[in-house]
Amino acid sequence: MKRIELAIESIILASRWLLVVFYVGLALALAVYAVSFGKKLVEFMSKVLVMNDTDTILKMLGLIDAALVASLVVMVIISGYENFVSRFDGETGDVHWLGTIDAGSLKVKVASTIVAISSIHLLQVFLNSATYTSGQLMWMTIMHMAFVASALLLAYIDRLTGLKAGKKADGKPKELDI
Repeated sequence: MKRIELAIESIILASRWLLVVFYVGLALALAVYAVSFGKKLVEFMSKVLVMNDTDTILKMLGLIDAALVASLVVMVIISGYENFVSRFDGETGDVHWLGTIDAGSLKVKVASTIVAISSIHLLQVFLNSATYTSGQLMWMTIMHMAFVASALLLAYIDRLTGLKAGKKADGKPKELDI
């Protein structure tokens, strides 16, 4: 019976390597997105002299939005691999920060990035508000506030979990550095 249990546990642990397919796929998708970003950048640069201020700001916000999405993908790839598949060996010397991103803090970082992306999109909408109805503006704002509330709730839960896990021997929580 113990052999069967060990075999099952080995299979389950080995299955984490299937996640590598997803992370490599995300890296390839990121490369495609980089080409798309390059195309947007070239279009922006070719028209920058004839655009008005609002159009320039809208195009720049689109580029910032793309950079945030790309950063989100990188964050998911690296921290997901580090947390669920295997630790990086550190041969490159620039992976010292990886150990600080656990699953809880990854959720908070992802939610924060989504809020930032939503904020940029909402700003683009407001700068171009003449093309939207008041109902559309209201629903976009409500959706953005739902993202904000979700991010705050995730951060609060992560903080509570950190407090619970970080109790001192006498049962009192450690003070957090904020």
